[in-house]
Amino acid sequence: MIVEILLIAVSVSMDAFAVAIGKGLTVRHVTGRQRATVGLWFGGFQALFPLLGYFAASTFSKYVTEVDHWIIFLLLALIGGNMVREAFGEDEENEHENAAFDWRHMLPLAIATSIDAFAVGVSFAFMPINIVFAVIVIGVTTGLFSAAGLSIGNVFGSRWQKPAQIAGGLVLILIGLKVLLEHLGMLPW
Repeated sequence: MIVEILLIAVSVSMDAFAVAIGKGLTVRHVTGRQRATVGLWFGGFQALFPLLGYFAASTFSKYVTEVDHWIIFLLLALIGGNMVREAFGEDEENEHENAAFDWRHMLPLAIATSIDAFAVGVSFAFMPINIVFAVIVIGVTTGLFSAAGLSIGNVFGSRWQKPAQIAGGLVLILIGLKVLLEHLGMLPW
């Protein structure tokens, strides 16, 4: 399950990574403080939202245990498919990105990039998972990817933005498919 959590963490961090790349495009010189700001905003919200989703869904999990594998599959497939779809429409979004790092600019970005993580948290409620470990891994991974994305955007531009988001979406879809196939007895592990 540790490998799956790490893959999920990398996958859900791709939205924040892509936004950080876009933000890096707007900055003349990236500072350590800007990297820390982006990493803490995105990593913090990516850790908070799956925790919220987990607790919201845990309340109702006893009512849906018969179909939990379908819920996991559908949520991860929808999130992953949406990430792939969004990767092809982000050029317009990044044109409106600016270099401000204050809370008025970072809060909406952190919330917007974390909504998928809420749905992942919902799916965690139906998995045998250590939620504290999972949210720490997701938060730290997203924080590191976001800080790196800011620098990458500043140095290389948007070349890696779409491939990263597409890869993240495909990994989520595959993890959802794996959970479904395991539950249906089509995979041996």
